[in-house]
Amino acid sequence: MKELTKAEEQIMRVLWDLEKGFVKDILECLPDPKPAYNTVSTIVRILEKKGFITHKAYGKTHEYYPLIPKEKYTTLFMRNFVRKYFQDSFQEMMSFFARDKNLSLPELEDIRSMISREIQKQKRDDNE
Repeated sequence: MKELTKAEEQIMRVLWDLEKGFVKDILECLPDPKPAYNTVSTIVRILEKKGFITHKAYGKTHEYYPLIPKEKYTTLFMRNFVRKYFQDSFQEMMSFFARDKNLSLPELEDIRSMISREIQKQKRDDNE
């Protein structure tokens, strides 16, 4: 699966939130300054060609909806991100963010708690 351009991702985010919609619905949800209707329509057709969305036709009008769930795209995006920027190491990524001075102590503690819960869950799953 290919990564989306910034404009394509913006349209996908709207469709993931709406679950389905016409070009006019997508356009209404975009921030100002809004792109032209034809621009949104073109991006929607590109997303359809790439296999990210499909449509249901009502005469000449099309209602679009995602084929790729947001969670699936996010997982693939993050794997590619880690591969590109952190030598394919989630440990390197976590270490980078742990050293980042913008994280507060409560945020670091929350991350540690989430990791501890995931460790316990995987241990339970391995014992079953």
